[in-house]
Amino acid sequence: MTSADPWQTAEVAGPKKAAVITKPAIVQAVIGRARHPVLLIGHRAATIDIGAKKFVDYLLDLARVHQIPVIAAGHVNRALRERGYTCAVILPAVEAGQRIADPSWAGPEGKGSCDLAIIAGMPYPMAWTLLSGLKHAAPHTKTISLDNTYQPNATWSFANISLKDWQESLEAISADAGTGGSADV
Repeated sequence: MTSADPWQTAEVAGPKKAAVITKPAIVQAVIGRARHPVLLIGHRAATIDIGAKKFVDYLLDLARVHQIPVIAAGHVNRALRERGYTCAVILPAVEAGQRIADPSWAGPEGKGSCDLAIIAGMPYPMAWTLLSGLKHAAPHTKTISLDNTYQPNATWSFANISLKDWQESLEAISADAGTGGSADV
């Protein structure tokens, strides 16, 4: 059973809430349309087991397949390096959120302002706060939360989904199925 209620129920996101990701093709289509996406990975991604892999493994597959630059927050960079990924930009999560919100920041690769921020592996309250800041201070940036708990401050978020459904969705999103999907978003 899935639900689109905030996992942290005491917080109120306001009238504008995240669209629920109902199928992986939505995420692929949004990524395909982005000109300068970025993937912000928090430290929890290295500790969460999803089937035989860690959450960070799915995120690295996503970054590699869709050629998305990675910002490593916290100590997740060690897990990235252990997996052979050495080109992540290392920033504290709050600073990364501020830079993403800044339309004059040229992104981690210097190619242009970030128009899509994918956030995953953060503690829920931190992701909530980062996404709220981006929702209000960065209207030029769309956001996706790839955690399995609903984040109403994102532009798109999974509902509160089971581990099995989450694994299937992550596998489909990180599959090399092209980046210009035609899902209705």
